[in-house]
Amino acid sequence: MPSALPDGDPMPETGALPPHALAGAADRPLGFYLHVPYCATRCGYCDFNTYTATELRGSGGVLASRDNYAETLADEVRLARKVLGDDPRQVRTVFVGGGTPTLLAAADLVRMLAVIRDEFGLADDAEITTEANPESVDPAYLAALREGGFNRISFGMQSAKQHVLKVLDRTHTPGRPEACVAEARAAGFEHVNLDLIYGTPGETDDDWRESLAAAVGAGPDHVSAYALIVEEGTQLARRIRRGEVPMTDDDEHADRYLIADEVLAAAGFSWYEVSNWATSEAARCLHNELYWRGADWWGAGPGAHSHVGGVRWWNVKHPGAYAAALASGRSPGAGREILTAEDRRVERILLELRLSGGCDLSLLAPAGLTASRRALADGLLRQRPYDEGRAVLTLRGRLLADAVVRDLVD
Repeated sequence: MPSALPDGDPMPETGALPPHALAGAADRPLGFYLHVPYCATRCGYCDFNTYTATELRGSGGVLASRDNYAETLADEVRLARKVLGDDPRQVRTVFVGGGTPTLLAAADLVRMLAVIRDEFGLADDAEITTEANPESVDPAYLAALREGGFNRISFGMQSAKQHVLKVLDRTHTPGRPEACVAEARAAGFEHVNLDLIYGTPGETDDDWRESLAAAVGAGPDHVSAYALIVEEGTQLARRIRRGEVPMTDDDEHADRYLIADEVLAAAGFSWYEVSNWATSEAARCLHNELYWRGADWWGAGPGAHSHVGGVRWWNVKHPGAYAAALASGRSPGAGREILTAEDRRVERILLELRLSGGCDLSLLAPAGLTASRRALADGLLRQRPYDEGRAVLTLRGRLLADAVVRDLVD
């Protein structure tokens, strides 16, 4: 089942933010994340805040129905307009994620985008992305999205190997994600991403190379590759505990990452975040860069998280409770935290160090600066950027990014 929400202070029923959160807002980009919490089936490795029809039956009634979800989410966008008041910013990025957003009608996704356009306006060069399950779209659906304003799409491929997909409980067939790339291009999408997962129990190095070759051959301009994390409470965790499938170890994950970087670099992709590669700067995911650089975003939908000016908050998780709050005129926020200057410094190091541009050494405390010199001597940081005042990970450093971050934030 989905993981628990964090602890925090109560959220005001109006959703009001402290005055300091909007200070200097005009100088920061603003994005929207729209969460669609519905899936046709639950994948065995997933602990996201998503729900199948069976899981919702009898626990949310009409309020939790996906038939009226677009209008329910539109109510939160209108609430965002009230909370942000006379904030003059147009929206720079919109990202529709899930769940499976494409379980909704294309017209619903377009309607959700339209309310953001009506309430805030969209920047002329706004990046508008949706995630998509390869089996839930066809050329007509993709054409409707493109005509409605979407210009970037991300398909969940995960693997090209049937036995790997079976372990993950993925429902699409090998070859369908690659076909979707061609269909998206034909519909006019300039930017297309494929999501891959490595380290699935039973996957071999050759399986992973075949998946990478299939992804590259499909012609996307962006690839995301994530190590499988086995979360407690998932079906996959239970299968591993029962000994039905083997657990992949860290060394295998490292080997797969090196293979990914090798194959993608040879195909013209450059890494710009530890798990993300793009063929050009224009192909990078601007919405994710908002997260990594600590900009402002409003997360609408059940369980969605938001951040504006050092205030972070999160919504109630269940679609029924979410819809009920909005229907009664209340914020769906479940809790919030106000970040201290130290919190924000640490988060900048944690997130920016994962980027190809690294983080400024001036962010480091004395102990962290000492640790950075050790990391440099150990070949985890690049010499030239370091001499210019930035901590930038080497390839080996990317393999050990979490450990490097822990040392540098001390």
